[in-house]
This record gives sequence, structure tokens and C-alpha cells, in this order.
Amino acid sequence: MNVFKLFNKYFIPTLLGMLSMSAVTAIDGIFVGHGVGSDGVAAINICIPVLMLLMGVALMLGAGCSVVSSIHLARGKQRVARMNVTQTLVFATLITLLPSVVIMLFPNTTGRLLGSSDHLLPLVKDYLQWFIPSLLFEMWMAISLFIIRLDGAPKLAMWCNIIPAAVNIVLDWLFIFPLGLGVTGAAAATTISLIIDGAISMGYLLFRARHLRPVMPKWSRKSLRLSLRNIGYQCRIGSSALLGECTMAMLIFVGNQVFMRYLGDDGVGAFGIACYYMPFVFMVGNAIAQSAQPIISYNFGARLHGRVASTERIALLTAVVCGAAVTLFFVYCPEWLVGLFVNPTVPAAQIAIEGFPLVSAAFVCFILNLTAIGYYQSVERISPATAFALLRGMVFLVPSFILLPHVLGVTGIWLALALSEMATTVCITVFYLWRQRKTI
Repeated sequence: MNVFKLFNKYFIPTLLGMLSMSAVTAIDGIFVGHGVGSDGVAAINICIPVLMLLMGVALMLGAGCSVVSSIHLARGKQRVARMNVTQTLVFATLITLLPSVVIMLFPNTTGRLLGSSDHLLPLVKDYLQWFIPSLLFEMWMAISLFIIRLDGAPKLAMWCNIIPAAVNIVLDWLFIFPLGLGVTGAAAATTISLIIDGAISMGYLLFRARHLRPVMPKWSRKSLRLSLRNIGYQCRIGSSALLGECTMAMLIFVGNQVFMRYLGDDGVGAFGIACYYMPFVFMVGNAIAQSAQPIISYNFGARLHGRVASTERIALLTAVVCGAAVTLFFVYCPEWLVGLFVNPTVPAAQIAIEGFPLVSAAFVCFILNLTAIGYYQSVERISPATAFALLRGMVFLVPSFILLPHVLGVTGIWLALALSEMATTVCITVFYLWRQRKTI
């Protein structure tokens, strides 16, 4: 198929599905903001980093498994591709259970480690205890969506997100308003929707998948050793996806601390509203990268490098257009965006309305960086993918949050992400031009 048509075949359902997945958390925030207030929004925002870290592990495993399986399928090794899928799902199940049990046993300690104040701690504890049981299903869902798209069913992957999002809307309204359960109701609604999502996606893989249905794993010592080696390689390939999610977690964690220091609980509430929208921006970039990934990886495995280059050009152009569209929305509609979550007259809302146009300066580079990192990941260029993910997630982001507020005050907090993403874009551009010059 023509590369442009093939990219659109993947991109549109992938984008809609990922935006629906982001909507699950955002819907919680909207209902909590109006049903509980800005304290509820702040409490959920404090919980998000640990949840995003686990999602990052899922994305790492899903991306690595998808890249490796794509290349095996391109070379006619379907049995090996199916074995990779099986190993990934088994490993993901095992590593999700331990932190889930620990957090359930020690919710107060977890909340304090995440930076909760004494005032917000009861809400943080309630949210954690009701949300954590869904983590295993969320892990299955995140990994399965990569495999379902690679199996040739991108529309099913989209519905795996849209159906639970619709369920979450209904349950959020029911639990928060008629039943008055507050953040507990929001967490329970999300848990139920994610259980449905995980059951649908795993059901497809186990019973309906055309090429990548899991196989019965072998439990001999040699098989376990080979499985661990394969998982390690998949983790190396997908490590930039983990770092991408860690960037979001670091953004929220450090931002919470800085806003708490400068503006108190109202500042955390304002930043929490912004953070409900950040996953949407992240998912746009992720949708572009994940739509291009199976096309790039398959053609890379088949050594059709012209189609690889064409796909990446289309992906980068899509990233610029989407980034510009989201930026304009944040610049011209901040009152409406904030008003979805809380009453625009409360102090947290006023802080957020002033900050939205500033934080949107990061969005074009944000999406471009995710797309570029996804390309290097798709062609097994692990070192540059990991290096650029580290630059935007740690090397540039944390210093930006620390230094800019000293220079620009509260404005500097909102602009920290933009400085980090722009610096990363410059590094990616320099690296690309250097590689092109070296090739010539």
C-alpha cells in the first residue's frame, strides 16, 4: 500500500484510541473538580507519577515487543514473533503484582513519598487504594494495543479505548454525584473501566488474533534463560518509551514540588488541571510514533529503506501540524479548558488560566521529539533513542524547573517544559545533520 495511505490507516484509529485512553483520567478530573473541588484534583495529580511509571514500563515492553515481532514477521518467523508476545505478557504480569501489593499495604507512606501534604493525604490514600487493583489490567491493555495494531486490527485497538472511556464517564457521574463517593468513586470508576479494557484486549489476543496469538510458554531452565534474554533486548529497544513516560512523571512530580513551594495547594491544583491535558499532548505524539512504528519496523526488517524514510517524513510533518493545532487551542481557549475542571473564579483556576498559554509553547517540540525518538526506536537505534529520551526527561527538565523560577518567578515554572523540549529538539537536529554529513 502507498505509505501515506498506510500511515493514515494506522494513525486515525490509533489517535482516537489514545485520546480516549487519556480521556479516562481527564474525565475523573472533570467530575472530581466539580464534585469535590480543587483539592480532589490536586490529590489525584499527586498520585499520577507512580501510575505513570508503571504505564511507562508497559509502553517499554509493548514497544520493544512490537518492534522485535515486526521484524520477525517481515522475515517470515511467525512462531518466534508469537513467542516474543507470550514472554512479554507473562513478564509484565509478574512485575506488576509486586508494586501493586506494596502500595496497597502502605498507602500513607506512598502518598507522603509522592509529596502529599497532610491536608491532601486522606484523599490521596483513598484514590490509591481504589485505583491500584486496576494496574495489572492497565498493563495488559497497554501492551496488547501494540500487538493488536501489529496484528492488523488498528480499529479494534481504537474500540478497546473508546468503550472503557464511555463506561468511565457513566460510572464517574454515578459514583461522584448521586452516590457522593468523591475521589473514591472516581478511582473505582476508572478501575472498572480498565478491567473491561484489559479483558477485551487480552480476549482478542488469546482467541481471535490472526498472526500473534500467544503460545504456551516453556518452563525449562534453558527456555527461561532465553526468555529473560529476549525480554532484556525488548526492554533496551523500548527503554525510550519508558523514559518518555518517566518524563511525564518527572514533570508532574517536580512541578508539584515547585508549585507547592511558590503557590501552595492552589498552585498544585492549577498545575493539576494542566497535567490532565498533558497526557493528551503526549498521546498525540505517541499516536504518531506508534502509527509509524509497525510500518517503519516492518520495512526496515524487509530492507525497504525508501519506504522507511517516506514514513518518517510523513510522521514528522504530522507532528508539526498537530503540535501547532494544540498550541493554538491552549493559547486562545484557556478559560474554557480550565472551566471544564473547576469553577473559573476559584484561585487555582485563575493561576491555570494565566499559565496555559505559557506551557503550550512546548507542544510543537514536545510532539516532534516523541516522533523522532520513536523513529530511532523502530529501527533498533537504541543509543540515540535512549539518549534523547534522557535529555528531555532528566538532563534538561529538572534544571529548567529549578533555574527558571529564580529568573522569571511563576512564569518560569510554566515555561520550564518549553525550554527542556526546545533544547532536546536542537540536539536531535544537530545529531541528524551530523549523521547525514557523515553518510555523505
